[in-house]
Amino acid sequence: MKYIPYGKQSIDKNDIKAVEEVLKSDWITQGTKIGDFEKAIAKYCGAKYAVAVSNGTAALHLTCVITGLKKGDEAITTPITFLATSNAVLYSGAKPVFADVNSKTANIGLEEIKSKITKKTKAILPVHFAGRPCDMPGIYKIARQNKITVIEDACHALGAEYKYKGTWYKVGSCKHSDMTVLSFHPVKHITTGEGGAITTNSRKIYERLQSLRSHGVYKSDALIKKYGSWYYEMRELGFNYRITDFQCALGITQLKKIKNLLKKRRDIARYYDRSLKGLEYVGLPKLGNSEKHAYHLYPLAIDFKKYNITKIEFVNALKKRKILTQVHYRPVYLQSYYNKLGYKRGSCPNAEEFYKKELSIPMYSSMSDNNVVYVADTLKNILKKK
Repeated sequence: MKYIPYGKQSIDKNDIKAVEEVLKSDWITQGTKIGDFEKAIAKYCGAKYAVAVSNGTAALHLTCVITGLKKGDEAITTPITFLATSNAVLYSGAKPVFADVNSKTANIGLEEIKSKITKKTKAILPVHFAGRPCDMPGIYKIARQNKITVIEDACHALGAEYKYKGTWYKVGSCKHSDMTVLSFHPVKHITTGEGGAITTNSRKIYERLQSLRSHGVYKSDALIKKYGSWYYEMRELGFNYRITDFQCALGITQLKKIKNLLKKRRDIARYYDRSLKGLEYVGLPKLGNSEKHAYHLYPLAIDFKKYNITKIEFVNALKKRKILTQVHYRPVYLQSYYNKLGYKRGSCPNAEEFYKKELSIPMYSSMSDNNVVYVADTLKNILKKK
């Protein structure tokens, strides 16, 4: 039996064919597939614009640049996220301020956000943890009252939706944010190998993002007509955060399958829900009526003490049975680099308690039904013996 990973890509012959066609063409980067992918992403999310870049971290960095974050500024975010979210704030010279999470959802809490706002606060970066939407209308209201930019980190949440005043909104529509960041890493819902994107409804932000991802270069028909076809201008210091055409070709074919990919993840989640609900000291992701989970992850909250087993022992017991798991996440401010910056243990108690219990079990769209059953049964058998 092969190891069952906690997540992996789902690639088929159509994906391979699309990439092969681009590799055989004249343009493998800076060609038309990039624009095609961007239009497809924007349409799917319900946003006006999308800009594709080299990875999700690059996308986060660009949103911080667009926001104008600089030394002396602060940006509020969650400690239950991958390092890239707050690191992007550091890249800009600003200070990440960690607001504690809601103990039931592991998403950033509204009251915690309010308590962290100062005159230095320029941005809020909520993270849709595991694919579960944050309270974006609530966050956006707080932000607008305080003239703060909202950057959604939706790297877990392509396809997630939330309901507000009777209407369903896709994460990435930017109905309650200024920009949304997506990731196309192999463990995400769709993949381009590495890759990311930013969606927005602002034409000004869109045009500036296009320039910043390619060295700050600006081109237009008017400039070409006046100065020649070769002419371009660098108007600000940008970056090389470009994505390739063959990556975008893969992204296009992957996105065409997103409905089925999401359905499979949700089917797996429903099975886990039914199978594991009887475990007394295991918390499952419980949804409200106003949210549709994208299930990038299926996070459990296990009270290991009650089962008289440590997290390490449990992870190793699953691994011995060919099941690989992951923990999402150790609160960012507990990392040694952040300790050097002055961040202290105890600042977000809900996040620290969540970290003690959290374990992500296998969740990916190509996972076989037999493996889903095996994971659930194995987990129950190990815990029932304790």
